[in-house]
Amino acid sequence: MDFTLVNILQSSFQRGVKYLVPVLVNTILWIVTIWIPYLNVGTTIGLMIGIIAKMSKDEEIGMAEIFNPQYRKYMGEYFLVVGFMLAGVLAGLAFLYIPGIVIGIAWMLAPLFVIDRGLTPIDAISKRNQVTYGKKWTIFGTMIVIWVAGYIAIFIGAFIFSQIPAIGAILTALWSIGGIALLITVNMAAQSVIYGELGK
Repeated sequence: MDFTLVNILQSSFQRGVKYLVPVLVNTILWIVTIWIPYLNVGTTIGLMIGIIAKMSKDEEIGMAEIFNPQYRKYMGEYFLVVGFMLAGVLAGLAFLYIPGIVIGIAWMLAPLFVIDRGLTPIDAISKRNQVTYGKKWTIFGTMIVIWVAGYIAIFIGAFIFSQIPAIGAILTALWSIGGIALLITVNMAAQSVIYGELGK
């Protein structure tokens, strides 16, 4: 696949629709169990990293994927790579914001290289910086289009449904919840498409 904005958006939407149900179920399970110490780290890694890695390979995602115990094995590496990323982004933001945004885009999928490929946090950040070189505008544009278009569609649909007498409020709520769920899934799918293409 050519690494273009249109191709990434098309693949992201298709993949987002395909994985909507398992992502939604796992997200609900994550919300329900987020208060449980130790377990919540593994479920967070499973939701934010493990599911995206599986989506990138077009693998089946279980309805309780986030509880896979293998994700808890990577707690140390996960915290290290996230800590390095946060430090780099904050340092970049101190230089009038734009460098921080560029660093954030360059390193955004570094945790995937750590969890999915077994790279060390430093190697993952270095690798991520290399593979995104010359492609940051495409990545940035993809994320902006997804979120802006998604919120516009949710707003327009909610406004239309709200005008229907009697059941307007119910339809608006259902549309908004469904729209946000799809938006989150498409965003995760976009990360999986980008990771799949640049991680080859």
